[in-house]
Amino acid sequence: MIEFENVSKTYHIRKFEKHVFADLNFKIHKGESLGICGANGAGKSTLMRMIAGVEYPTKGKVHRSMTTSWPIGYASCFYHNLTGADNARFISRLYNHSEQAVLDYVEDFAQLGAYLYQPVGTYSAGMVARLAFGISLAIDFECYLVDEITGAGDERFRIRCEEALLHRRDNATLIMISHDPGTLRQYCRRGAVVYGGSLVFYDTIDEANEVHHRLQRLAS
Repeated sequence: MIEFENVSKTYHIRKFEKHVFADLNFKIHKGESLGICGANGAGKSTLMRMIAGVEYPTKGKVHRSMTTSWPIGYASCFYHNLTGADNARFISRLYNHSEQAVLDYVEDFAQLGAYLYQPVGTYSAGMVARLAFGISLAIDFECYLVDEITGAGDERFRIRCEEALLHRRDNATLIMISHDPGTLRQYCRRGAVVYGGSLVFYDTIDEANEVHHRLQRLAS
């Protein structure tokens, strides 16, 4: 379970304060698939980083009883001077996984061929995305986070990504952020909307999408 207890988040930027969330209280249980809607700048990615534990709340506490991934497909953590294989080995050590098992999975899933053993700095954007997906999915978590990205590369690779995420949705907890209602509907059963510093939950993703788009029409 992931529990937010009286969580608030404020950024202090020079003499300016940005209040993102105020007194969030909610629980996400094991096995749920949750889609989160919200406008640009509403705080969706901040929320995801707090769920992952890579960013701390200003006030309150976040409790986790599930192992939680970084956002699937996140590529900014790579060392560009290292090869894709060396990055995979490094991350496997951080999470106490077999280096060879992770490398074998990445080699099969990402299908980078000889480029897996070349510096990441030589990769195209699509190749970096393939590597990021492969490493993200090679580590077993009880809760997977997906921030906007659900596929990269050609049609065959996108299908592999979809199948892998659906398998994790059916066997673990999945929390997803996307602006695409169809994507959220494909992967998520329950929905939530970020708006005005709050997070409101709905029984279905369709209801959450409807509320989100209604709020956007009112704002415009």
